[in-house]
Amino acid sequence: MKNVAAKIASTGNERILLTERGASFGYNTLVSDMRALPIMAQTGYPVVFDATHSVQQPGGLGTASGGDRRFAPVLARAALAVGVAAVFMETHQDPDHAPSDGPNMVALRDMPRVLAMLAEADAVGKRWGGDMAAAG
Repeated sequence: MKNVAAKIASTGNERILLTERGASFGYNTLVSDMRALPIMAQTGYPVVFDATHSVQQPGGLGTASGGDRRFAPVLARAALAVGVAAVFMETHQDPDHAPSDGPNMVALRDMPRVLAMLAEADAVGKRWGGDMAAAG
C-alpha cells in the first residue's frame, strides 16, 4: 500500500484513506490480517477497517456471496484495539432481504449495542497507545 499511497499523493491529493477489506484465501473466505493494519499505518495515512466486507464469503451461497455477520463486530473490535482510524460497517433494517451483501451486514437494530462496544474498544486502543505507525 506504500506504493499505492505514493502514487495517489503524486497527483497532489493528500486526502488519502487506506482500507483493509480482507483478501481471498480460497474456500469461499476472506481473511483480514491484523498485522496489515500497523504496516499500512507506516505510510502516515489513516487506516480504515471494513468489518462487513471482511466477513464476506465470495460464492459461499453457491450462486451468490455469503458471509457471517456475527464476526463483523468481533473483527472491528480487534482492529480498533490495534488502533485503526475508523471502521466501516454496512447495516440494513432487514439484512436477510437486502439487495446485496445482506449476509455481511449488521442489523440496524443491533447497531446501538455494537457501536457502544466499539467505542469501548476504540478507547482501549487509544489508551494502549494506538500508534500503529510505531508498531510496524
